[in-house]
Amino acid sequence: MARTSTCIYHFLLSIWYLFLNYYTSQKRREKQLSQIFQHGGQWKYLTFLNLLLQAIFNGVACLEDVLKRIKGKKDIKFITAFRDLLFTSLAFPMSTFVFLSFWTLFLYDRELVYPKFIDAIFPLWFNHAMHTLIFPLVLVEVILRPYRYPEKKKGLALLFAAGFGYNVRVLWIYAETGTWVYPVFAKLSPVILAVFFSLTFILLGSTYLLGEKLNHWKWGDMRQLKKTK
Repeated sequence: MARTSTCIYHFLLSIWYLFLNYYTSQKRREKQLSQIFQHGGQWKYLTFLNLLLQAIFNGVACLEDVLKRIKGKKDIKFITAFRDLLFTSLAFPMSTFVFLSFWTLFLYDRELVYPKFIDAIFPLWFNHAMHTLIFPLVLVEVILRPYRYPEKKKGLALLFAAGFGYNVRVLWIYAETGTWVYPVFAKLSPVILAVFFSLTFILLGSTYLLGEKLNHWKWGDMRQLKKTK
């Protein structure tokens, strides 16, 4: 895909993800939804944090496309490196994690993660925009252009730090309000909850490794290419 086309593509995706967050903020006026968004608003849910993350990533990718066209590759190495780190360590793993974890729980028992009454507030297309479309879009990004992965320890450390920070926020909200962000947590004993959190980190790490494998499959070893230049 030509650089101009990729710039337009990333710009449109950034606007799309910002629109989804704006749409949610307008829906917060609904009485039932305002109750769900108590104690932290929409940002207590990983789904909406991921939508914001995708908007930021695509905005950075669009900026990198524009500056590369104007200044050339050598003058924007920092932005390119930041774009690569953002996608490899956060944007791809988080979208994949949200997609897999949401639909696994939804298909098992939707009341554990997305109660049926929400269907009367959010239309079906919005649910798929938040939880389904996010995955094929990051797959398209892998196919669209190569990304240089950081050292595995560095990439996983950043991803796990983000995951740990989110879990701390979830536990803090429960400690302050006595209410779990996700209904599924209320069904688990403390021991099972600890196991559940551990499994989420395993899944999160697996999504990082999946992205790395797909990038290597499509584009080869980017680190090796860097050494040969």
